[in-house]
Amino acid sequence: MDLDRQFDLQARACERLGSPLYAALCRSIIDDIRDGGPCARVLTGYEQSEPAAAVPLRLLAAVHASALSGVAPELAAHYPSAGGHVEPGSEPLAWKAFRELVDTRVEWIRDWLTRPPQTNEVGRSVPLLAGLLAAVDATPLPIRLLELGSSAGLNLRADHFRWRAGDIAWGPEGSPVTVPDAWQGPVPEWLAGAVRRHPSVTVVERRGCDPTPLDPSSPRDALALRAYVWPDQVERFARLDGALQVAAQVPAEVTRIGAAAFLADIEPIPGVLTVVWHSVMWQYVPKPEWAAVSAELARLADTTGPGSGFAHIAFEPQDSSDDRHGFRLIARIGQRPPVVLARAKPHGVPTFRYPGDEPEPGAS
Repeated sequence: MDLDRQFDLQARACERLGSPLYAALCRSIIDDIRDGGPCARVLTGYEQSEPAAAVPLRLLAAVHASALSGVAPELAAHYPSAGGHVEPGSEPLAWKAFRELVDTRVEWIRDWLTRPPQTNEVGRSVPLLAGLLAAVDATPLPIRLLELGSSAGLNLRADHFRWRAGDIAWGPEGSPVTVPDAWQGPVPEWLAGAVRRHPSVTVVERRGCDPTPLDPSSPRDALALRAYVWPDQVERFARLDGALQVAAQVPAEVTRIGAAAFLADIEPIPGVLTVVWHSVMWQYVPKPEWAAVSAELARLADTTGPGSGFAHIAFEPQDSSDDRHGFRLIARIGQRPPVVLARAKPHGVPTFRYPGDEPEPGAS
């Protein structure tokens, strides 16, 4: 797909998801590419890249990292994430600083473009935790939590985050990660009941896999995580910073390995609920690899016996571009068929029920 089209799609997504700054910058980048400006030059070789490569996000993150690291004060003045301010109508000034930075930091940006995009969106913990509570409600056992495409493993610590919706809350009070208004509309009864019955859960193991994992304790990797958050969305920054604090206190292991190979070594454990979850990652996995992953998940579901449990929880788009009604939260608990439990915005919040979804757990 050509770059004009990719940046146009990214602009539309940023507009829908509440980042007017990035929407405006993406449209200015399109004009700069057409004019043969600095953005066209730095993106040489990426003119026909696959959408899954997320070239627009790579470029935006490279520039954002410069602002966050203090080497671009003119741009930082327009990025709330870096202590700046953005007002309606000030986007042309932000674009001027953005374009100048691209023109002067070509090698930095070219290096950044070679790295696969790495996000670890903490807001996605809300739908994932809803699926986890559904699984624990069906199989009340200690949890072995396994994540595919873990990035820095922040959501492997999701049981240490707190979310609220109306008068319902779940997670430890005083958590550095708090997600208010986590649900749009009333919390479904299956989840409200699970919250009452399971005010906390016991996680006995936290492991994940990723082809290029990040270390949350590394300043370089923490900068990468921050750079992929959109600079005018300060709530997401607050959640990320809180999750980095949690990661410093709660151990989790993320292995540099593919998802199918990771699952091949997993066997059910008596007395333990094995939960495999992932969020917004399967679009980056080649189809043959995902076929192998699906086979491993089916094996785990089929081999779960009395006294042990298995659940597969996925928060993913229906395909790489379908977010018109939110991304779907799907749970397969034990040998039951998969069920759409809820939907959510691509960054995870708010989560909501969609009228076209399948029945809730326990519904006839």
